[in-house]
Amino acid sequence: MSALIVRAAGPDDVGTLMGFIRDLAAFERVPDAVRASEADLLRDGFGPVPRFEARLALLDAAPCGFTLFFTSYSTWEGRPGLYLEDIYVADWARRRGVGRRLLADLAQIALERDYRRLDLSVLDWNPARSFYERIGLSHNSEWLPYRVSGAALKALAETSD
Repeated sequence: MSALIVRAAGPDDVGTLMGFIRDLAAFERVPDAVRASEADLLRDGFGPVPRFEARLALLDAAPCGFTLFFTSYSTWEGRPGLYLEDIYVADWARRRGVGRRLLADLAQIALERDYRRLDLSVLDWNPARSFYERIGLSHNSEWLPYRVSGAALKALAETSD
C-alpha cells in the first residue's frame, strides 16, 4: 500500500511548486504562458504578507501534486470562502486517490476556518470535470467567468481619470 501525505508547502518547496505549475500549463495546452518565477512564489506565498497558500501531495515521499489557493469572500454569506486557483496531479500519480485527497484536504481547511464554500474553475474540455462531479462539486452554469488583464486592464484603469 502506498503512503499518501498532504502537507503545507514551505519556502523550500518553491522549486517543486514551480515545476508543477509548468506541468499544469503544459497540460492546459499553454506551456509558454507561465511568467511566474520561483522568486515570485517565494515573495507572494511565503513573505511577510502571504497572498496564497499551497499544499503538496507526496506519494511514497515523492511529490506528486499540489493545490494553490487563497481566501475569497461572499457578501451574501457574510463569510470567507476558499478559492482554489490550481490543482495538479502528476501523470504517474493519477487514479491513485491523490486528487480526491487534495480536495478533501482543502475541504477540511475550509471547515476548520469556518469558510462557507470552496470555489474553483475548470476548463470545459478537462476530463477531471466528471471526477469533480462524482465527489460532489457542481457546475454552476448560470455564472460565466470574465477576466480583464494586460493592455485591456491598463486601458480600463485609465478610464477612471
